[in-house]
Amino acid sequence: MTTKNKKMNNPHIVDKTRKGKGKTNRWSRPLSFCAFAFVFVLTFILPSSCSSIDCPLKHRVYTAYKLEGSVTLLQDTLSISTPRITGIDSVVINGDVDVDSFSLPISYHGAEDIFFFEVKSKLGKTLDTVKIKKLDYNHFESVDCNPSFFHTITGVEHTHHRIDSIVINNANVTYDASKAHFYIYFKDNVY
Repeated sequence: MTTKNKKMNNPHIVDKTRKGKGKTNRWSRPLSFCAFAFVFVLTFILPSSCSSIDCPLKHRVYTAYKLEGSVTLLQDTLSISTPRITGIDSVVINGDVDVDSFSLPISYHGAEDIFFFEVKSKLGKTLDTVKIKKLDYNHFESVDCNPSFFHTITGVEHTHHRIDSIVINNANVTYDASKAHFYIYFKDNVY
């Protein structure tokens, strides 16, 4: 290939013998292409990748329990578990001591959640069963966010071995767990 042919095949080499001496196609310059690509990305791609909706980091909701009555600080060891569909219990809280409040997850579906409260003291251990009745409803924030469910608590039942009573304080279970959903009253002296 001759020098003249090399010049004609490479658009970055200026051939002064051609018409319009010293000029090349403006899109063939590397700097112009980079500038075009930069403007294209800023104009079309970046704005479409951002969303103005702030999705919650955790989309699971919890029920908040607060100890009330004569026992506002449970100094005994508290463990809480829940049965699973597979038949094996899942431990939610394991061996918590000096408890004045706690949070428990609530299931997405189902009319009732069951929890087993095991309290161990120096004198022995007691086991109470707590059943939370609820209504589930979908909560939509944005197509960019994960699906979530909120709940309305309709009732609570429990055994009375160590738990004296449980009162519904806030029936609406949402992302806001700052206000206790349940007040739980433990018996002072069991044995």
